[in-house]
Amino acid sequence: MKLIATLFAPLLLSGCVSLATAAALIDVSVIDRSTGEQLDVYRHHGRLYVAGIPGNRYAVSLRNKSGARVLTVVSVDGINAISGQAAASAQSGYVLSPWQATEVSGWRKSMDDVAAFYFTSIDDSYAARTDRPQHVGVIGVAVFREAEPPRPMPSISEAERSRPADKAGASAAAPARSESLSKQAESKIGTGHGERIEAPTRYTDFRRASSTPAEVITIYYNNRANLIAQGVIGGATQYARPNPFPGGFAPDPRY
Repeated sequence: MKLIATLFAPLLLSGCVSLATAAALIDVSVIDRSTGEQLDVYRHHGRLYVAGIPGNRYAVSLRNKSGARVLTVVSVDGINAISGQAAASAQSGYVLSPWQATEVSGWRKSMDDVAAFYFTSIDDSYAARTDRPQHVGVIGVAVFREAEPPRPMPSISEAERSRPADKAGASAAAPARSESLSKQAESKIGTGHGERIEAPTRYTDFRRASSTPAEVITIYYNNRANLIAQGVIGGATQYARPNPFPGGFAPDPRY
């Protein structure tokens, strides 16, 4: 598999405890950056949901639970948080070192800053403003293990010493504003393209162990009133769910 250039997320210290999920490699949680609180998670039919407050900024918190580097491809509303493309798991993401934690707090605009994530109406969401509202309301993280580097070929003398007496040859193994409950219930919410905030990063190389993610963590979000109406909080109503990695190409923003 080819080496890919990915963004390295520097360690960010946080007092929040990451959400424990069924994921083996990373913990994922959603932090309300306007209040500093980690959003409560509701489990419904095996899926995870959080309730956002329109107008409040938020971040996706990631913590590597393993002793090896991992690549995390972060999607918000079906859009890659780094490139702005319609998200696909094969795209670039943030590389986390062993046991590292970081917060992805916005749409990346340069190597130094991002446009802040904030909960907002669908019409004001970045996805809708770029004519891609179909997958508003979902956060996805596709996680990849790193491939082991190739083992060095043995020297001739080493090969000779390891060669069986009757055979020849050797082998080598081969990344606010709250509103009334009734008003929040009017429609779903999405993620806006907010003010620029500092978030420096740098490039690194990462070779994926597989073209398929080792795991995908999906968290759906909406305002609290809608989650109650949909049965997520205190009920069991089913509803159509957006896809965090729909694929495809990125259109120009609509102004």
